[in-house]
Amino acid sequence: MRVVIGLCLLAPFVAMLWVSSYAKVEPTFIGIPFFYWYQMLWVLISTALTMTAYKLWQRDQRARKGGASA
Repeated sequence: MRVVIGLCLLAPFVAMLWVSSYAKVEPTFIGIPFFYWYQMLWVLISTALTMTAYKLWQRDQRARKGGASA
């Protein structure tokens, strides 16, 4: 579970640090160069991944608490 949480939190950093993968103009989306819309897309993806990591963390903590008291 914690590995999945780590991957959810690490993915946006890797995507943004690998600049050569998105440092280009084409393809454009409604006139916006790829460089810009790719980064804005990652804002949404990062939000979803962070929420997923948080929910998984809560589930993991509840499972650990429940397992320790039983």
